[in-house]
Amino acid sequence: MIEDDKAPGADQDGARKKTISIREIMEILPHRYPMLLIDRITDFEALKRAVGYKNLTINEPFFQGHFPGNPVLPGVYMIEAMAQLGGTLILEPDEFHQLTPLLTGIENARFRRQVIPGDRLDMEVTMLRMRSRMGWVNAMAHVDGKLVCSAELMFSLVTVADLTLDPTVLHE
Repeated sequence: MIEDDKAPGADQDGARKKTISIREIMEILPHRYPMLLIDRITDFEALKRAVGYKNLTINEPFFQGHFPGNPVLPGVYMIEAMAQLGGTLILEPDEFHQLTPLLTGIENARFRRQVIPGDRLDMEVTMLRMRSRMGWVNAMAHVDGKLVCSAELMFSLVTVADLTLDPTVLHE
């Protein structure tokens, strides 16, 4: 957490913040390279709306195999990037900061254009509703002002203790 006890997404008086840097994003989200898929948040209002982007370079690990000679961003990565941006909406307020958002549903997902190295994936998520530890966001991604992906995403908030994994399933 930021040392001055203010939430990463808040400005001096705790209100809406225009820009959230990658370091602040890493204080909000548990994701790390290579799965942290947001470079900067350019507009943010907790529990309402977030706008951010991911710069895509040929050095991204997924471009090596998807597809050799014709690199294309996998659609699941677009969904994950938008889900992470949605996660910032609910993790930034102190009441949810110690929880982990899990993507639990994807509805009406549409992929309209290919996203390639050199593109900047501009994303926007808007909170639709929040009930207890469940939430729904509307998500859109654009490249050069053209819609490339849209979906309605559902998430559940869990404590890390709830994420007990049974490693024996890896040996079956």
